Amino acid sequence: MKAKVLYTISIYTENNIGLLNRISAIFQRRHINIESLNTSVSEIDGVSRFTILAYVSEEQIKKIIGQIEKQVEVIKAYYHTCDETIYQESCMFKIKSDLLFEERQIQNIIKESNARIVTVNKEFFVLEKSGRREEVERLHRELSAYGIMQFVRSGRIAVTKDEMKITEMLHAFHN
Repeated sequence: MKAKVLYTISIYTENNIGLLNRISAIFQRRHINIESLNTSVSEIDGVSRFTILAYVSEEQIKKIIGQIEKQVEVIKAYYHTCDETIYQESCMFKIKSDLLFEERQIQNIIKESNARIVTVNKEFFVLEKSGRREEVERLHRELSAYGIMQFVRSGRIAVTKDEMKITEMLHAFHN
């Protein structure tokens, strides 16, 4: 069995109903867990972008990309290693407000982690943090000691270090 690597998969698509189910089924059929999934608009009007993270071998990722590109709405799919991308995740923490004022260490944790306070009221405050997964996980561990009311983390968002010719291709596709 070949070594599994964390790949970032970028899929440029038309925005159609049911496509997410068909793409996730490609992973499901191969018993591959999707580590994170994000969808958004892309740099081209009318074109969506899926960013998926999965641990797979290079042989598996090539087959997956081939299957994804067979979907009618898919314009192009790419895969990259972590070293080939610039990436971030975002998260939010909801924490009891009294901790912000009574626990000096919480203020230090916020400052050292470069998190920012989004809102504060009598009952709770909300922190936002963007960064690498390790940074988000470290902040989560540190704040867990004080009690987290709610926590949510986004999927990875990523751009490639190298230029991608997708923009020119998409312009040609739409003209």
